[in-house]
Amino acid sequence: MKILVCMSNVPDTTTKVKFVDDFKKLDNNGIQWVINPWDELALTRALELKDDLGSGVQTVTVAHVGLAGSEPTIRKALAIGADDAIRINADAPDAYVVAAQLAEAIRNENFDMIFCGIESSDHNGSTVGGMLAEFLGCASVSCVSNVKLDAGGVVITRELGGSKEVVSVPYPFVAIVQKGIANEPRIAAMRGIMMARTKPIKVVEPRPLDSLTEVISYEMPVPRAACKFVEAENAADLISLLHNQDKVI
Repeated sequence: MKILVCMSNVPDTTTKVKFVDDFKKLDNNGIQWVINPWDELALTRALELKDDLGSGVQTVTVAHVGLAGSEPTIRKALAIGADDAIRINADAPDAYVVAAQLAEAIRNENFDMIFCGIESSDHNGSTVGGMLAEFLGCASVSCVSNVKLDAGGVVITRELGGSKEVVSVPYPFVAIVQKGIANEPRIAAMRGIMMARTKPIKVVEPRPLDSLTEVISYEMPVPRAACKFVEAENAADLISLLHNQDKVI
């Protein structure tokens, strides 16, 4: 059995984001790139399944659509424990292109399970997993919080609105995972870091494909207003601010 984990290369959440070209392009200078947190949890769960000798999982592969500059992040995934990687050599402008390029690259790889994080921490689109399943013509399950393998096949737990749903699905399938799929992301050990240097990254050239979207411009969030302190005994001023300024009462 083979598992594929689709991986995004995203800015660290502590990065101060800046834009260039009249707010049409992200300024990559000084950005610390990391594995998308949801994809990191998906990778952790895939490796946990592989660690279970009775699961039948033989390999865990990571796949990413991006240029050569993303390879250090891919090596981090290999250091965590992935066996190999696929990099589609494209600067994807939107989720449609990402899903289409992934599907084209892995169509003949015969993966049994494909894990996608529910969203990436940069664009928060939540669309790649569903589109990838559609391109591949296989089942997809969203909001996955647990994946278990037993003699009868795979059992998937979904969490929706405070309730749980347990489903089974035939192979191959795409699991769109959320928090809960693993308790904590796995951290690379020194041995894993050393081994990652020799693990293979298969580079695939992209298929010709037009994007369906265009970035017109980005906007920075409005800065927070300065805090206003109201004396504890001055309830009238507090009520006035909440009513006239913040419009919450």
